[in-house]
Amino acid sequence: MSIATRASGLWRKVLHGRATERTLDTNELRVERNGALFDTIAQDVRYGTRMLARTPAFTAAAVLALALGIGANAAIFSVVDAVLIRPLPYENPERLAVILHDGDGPVSPANFADWRDQSRSFESMGAAEYWTPNATGAEEPEKLWALHVTPSIFPTLGIAPLLGRTFLAEEGERGAEHEVVLGYSFWQRRFGGDPRIVGGSITLDGAQYTVVGVMPRDFKFAPFWATKAELWAPLVVDAAKGREANSLRVFARLAPGVSMRQAQAEMAAVTTRLEREYPGTNRDISLQPLKDKVVGDIRPALLVELAAVGFVLLIACANVAHMLLARAAARRRELALRTALGASRVRVMRQLLIESLLLALLGGGAGLLLALGGIRALVALGPAGIPRIETIGLDARALLFLLVVSLLTGVGFGVVPALRASATDPNDALKEGGRGSTEGIARNRFRSLLMASEFAMALVLLVGAGLMIRSFIALRAIDPGFDPHELLTMVVPVAGSREAAPERRAIFYEQLLQRVRTLPGVVSASAINHLPLAGDEWGRTFRVEGRPLVHPADAPAATYRVVFPGYFRTMQIPVLRGRDVNESDDLSAPAVVVVNEFLASRYWPGEDPIGKRITLDRPERDSTSWLTVVGVVKNAVQGDWTAAKHEEIYLPFLQNRSYLEDSGAHIAYQTLVIRTSRDAAALAPAVRNVVWSLDENLPVSEVRTMDAVVARSTAQPRFNLFLLATFAAVAIMLAAVGIYGVMSYSVSRRTHEIGLRMALGARPADVIRVVVGQALVLAVVGASAGFVGALALGRFMSSFLYGVRPSDPLTFLATSFLLGAVALVASYIPARRATRIDPLLALRHE
Repeated sequence: MSIATRASGLWRKVLHGRATERTLDTNELRVERNGALFDTIAQDVRYGTRMLARTPAFTAAAVLALALGIGANAAIFSVVDAVLIRPLPYENPERLAVILHDGDGPVSPANFADWRDQSRSFESMGAAEYWTPNATGAEEPEKLWALHVTPSIFPTLGIAPLLGRTFLAEEGERGAEHEVVLGYSFWQRRFGGDPRIVGGSITLDGAQYTVVGVMPRDFKFAPFWATKAELWAPLVVDAAKGREANSLRVFARLAPGVSMRQAQAEMAAVTTRLEREYPGTNRDISLQPLKDKVVGDIRPALLVELAAVGFVLLIACANVAHMLLARAAARRRELALRTALGASRVRVMRQLLIESLLLALLGGGAGLLLALGGIRALVALGPAGIPRIETIGLDARALLFLLVVSLLTGVGFGVVPALRASATDPNDALKEGGRGSTEGIARNRFRSLLMASEFAMALVLLVGAGLMIRSFIALRAIDPGFDPHELLTMVVPVAGSREAAPERRAIFYEQLLQRVRTLPGVVSASAINHLPLAGDEWGRTFRVEGRPLVHPADAPAATYRVVFPGYFRTMQIPVLRGRDVNESDDLSAPAVVVVNEFLASRYWPGEDPIGKRITLDRPERDSTSWLTVVGVVKNAVQGDWTAAKHEEIYLPFLQNRSYLEDSGAHIAYQTLVIRTSRDAAALAPAVRNVVWSLDENLPVSEVRTMDAVVARSTAQPRFNLFLLATFAAVAIMLAAVGIYGVMSYSVSRRTHEIGLRMALGARPADVIRVVVGQALVLAVVGASAGFVGALALGRFMSSFLYGVRPSDPLTFLATSFLLGAVALVASYIPARRATRIDPLLALRHE
């Protein structure tokens, strides 16, 4: 090896050693700097903690304001997360869809069979049918919420049972043995969670069913309809029932690689072919994601509430920013002294931001406690229509949201005060004798901007609450057509019992009503198949005698009810013409019907409807059974409190062979309606004992007063009103506190100016006018900006408003006057205090 080569290698080693030494020195320096930075931040945290502890009033006020905003946001986020954000608890839920007929209705078995056989966009398709069997054999009979489902339903959802199995394909065919899958809650309640029940039996509607499986604890199906279902049995799809017997809910899973749009296009082609072949049976068929169907009705309301709590938090941040600006002004000399002693602007800003973050974290901690209570209240007060309400809670996602919001809030309300405070000129701040009344124009503008923004956001919330109040007043003013007070209702089914026999059914209900009417406190009693607002709403097409025949798809339809004598008297639905149903309207008498005034005025305008005839039979039938109109009653609300008036017909129970003789559980029940002279709910045990005195194996379910039924029908708007009104009240309170605080601070900083004005002859009224006028100008500016947001909010809320326009002028004027009054009062108090300033003392004010 040459000398040159060895020298070159030696030199490379030397250079490598020096480079290694430099790298080690740099790493050590970086570690030292990181350690010093950590120590400095820890020192700033300790100092900030001491500073906050020295001003407990300031700290408490700021923490309370932030806790209200952060806690409300965390509580509403928990609801939004559980209902809107989290996926449905099924396998690949984004591929699940629901197919609906006539916009939002069930599907006929024949249509389901054709869709399943002719479509290629779906990996699987299943159907479910509502079922309410009576479970007997235990200490007390029980009516259950259940579903008949095709065996394909569970594979479509992708959910395996906790115990046993689900249904086999052959169990969905006619003639299969009775099998049943239990829900977890029913398994625990009825069988104490005994795993040996799999393979055992249960008695439903008098028949023995074999338990083949138990579903997991969190399994709920269907998520938007029949949500109480806790038991499933195989469904036999009978396409021979025709295309008018719409009773099935259809669910499907998209095939791999197929988009929702492609599936919608294929379904449109399939239903178009079927509509040509069977006119009037495949109109208005919709395919939509299951998640959209589950949350569609509640989504707008929750988004409005989320926006509302966001405004509350912004108002709280503006308030704390005001307070920090005032506090920074009081600490000008301290901050100037730190700067003069060598602290950089970055160091001063960091100190102030750390104090802001400490405030935010304290507010977040207090907000956590408020959120816990708020979530409990939301779940307790929330209407039953909120999907997945049982899953709402303060989980890890909500806690992470709360932490992130707290940190962002701390930066949000702290950065501008920190920037302005760190820009203090130490020479000016340390001068003795400087007038405390002098402040920068930019700082005053920023305060004015904050105050105007508080007015704007408060106005938006007030208008939203005002629209909900007006809407709720309109809802309360709706005449239901009956008197719900002192009215007790309950469902008494006879399916599977000896009372279900055709020769026993009418006798049983007549005896039951006779005994109930003899109870102390009972004024009258009757029965109906489907209770208004609480039961199913079934429709039937009808024909009017003497009118030209129309295509069945275009025939008029009416909601029909089956009633016992005395129903209208018990409900206090006025009979406007003719008579009520009576005991003589049985199978031996001519068939009669009672119609509502809407149907009578529409089909016999200007004529007496009594004696007119209609039929429920289809035109192709060989013979027609005509029903003679014997009475016209006042319009009554049926399925929806706010639904428009429509045709209603009432058939006598004692003339309806289906209700007298058919064995189907869907018609083997009646709903008692009992008018009392005192507390209706207190009579429930006595009525239940009367039922069991006739047959101890009959369950009594859905025991409730009609007042409770009406309250439930308006629960969603009442809940929305409660939340928006609460948030608006918090917003107006925070805005008032913010206005008062800013005006008080402004007066304290203008002591010298006010004293000079009064020394030159200004009267107290002039001082009040100047101070209050400043606040009112800012209120007008903020309200003007808030009008735009309020109009946008009103349009977004239009889907759940009733009887009021989104731009209702009365609401806008009332909320504006309220906000103006708040601004007037909040600014008058410090203005009044300013008039008591002694001019001589003020002119010597430092």
